[in-house]
Amino acid sequence: MYQNLGSLKFIGINPVVVHGGGPQINKVLEQMGINSTFVKGMRLTDEPTMDVVEMVLGGKVNKSIVAQINNQGGRAVGLSGKDGGLIQAKKLTIVFREDENKPPEIIDPGLVGDVTAIDPEIIHTLTSRGFIPIIAPVGAGPSGETYNINADLVAGKVATALSAGRLIFITDVDGLMDASGKLVSTVDKVLAGQMIADQSISGGMIPKMECALEALENGIEKVQMINGKRRHALLLELFTDKGIGTEVIP
Repeated sequence: MYQNLGSLKFIGINPVVVHGGGPQINKVLEQMGINSTFVKGMRLTDEPTMDVVEMVLGGKVNKSIVAQINNQGGRAVGLSGKDGGLIQAKKLTIVFREDENKPPEIIDPGLVGDVTAIDPEIIHTLTSRGFIPIIAPVGAGPSGETYNINADLVAGKVATALSAGRLIFITDVDGLMDASGKLVSTVDKVLAGQMIADQSISGGMIPKMECALEALENGIEKVQMINGKRRHALLLELFTDKGIGTEVIP
């Protein structure tokens, strides 16, 4: 996968990576005796959790990805959303309805953020000089407060700000699965909405699909979901007729 990014850069495509780090964050939180709660695939974040999130995402995970790409011949540079005013954020409001017969509940997510603006100048500066930007999804609020932001949400917003042709979600599954466990190779917004409603799409795939649909509404040509564990997954998805994952189209 890391070699694929360098290959894309070599042939004139400018990849920009937004990464998460849920498993790594979970491990450190467990070691520190801090419990995590998730709602709609998002981690509720108090101040001690936020400290760990920023440390793991902006430090360990980000620099590990940078090192891997550089070791494979690429030229990567790690960024936090705080760098260059890249990601501006506000507190996210989560509306959760456990049952259709119950009224919706407003949940305070703590230091979980929603993107208010993306300033892509630092990305353009890096890509124009041959670098691959690697972005940790941590943003700054209007008073300088730090927010933990869902990586899929940030990826969609960054793609829109860059007027990117493609948005690719790299996961640990082959793509979107139907109720029988079969890969869905193509899904449009109507089918996606139906699958969310009947809970064929659940958990962490919900924010991915919501971000995919929003990206399409904002001009992204196509959104793809692939299994990053497959060898040369990016190249196979982009440069073969059928691809290997799920494509989301308008």
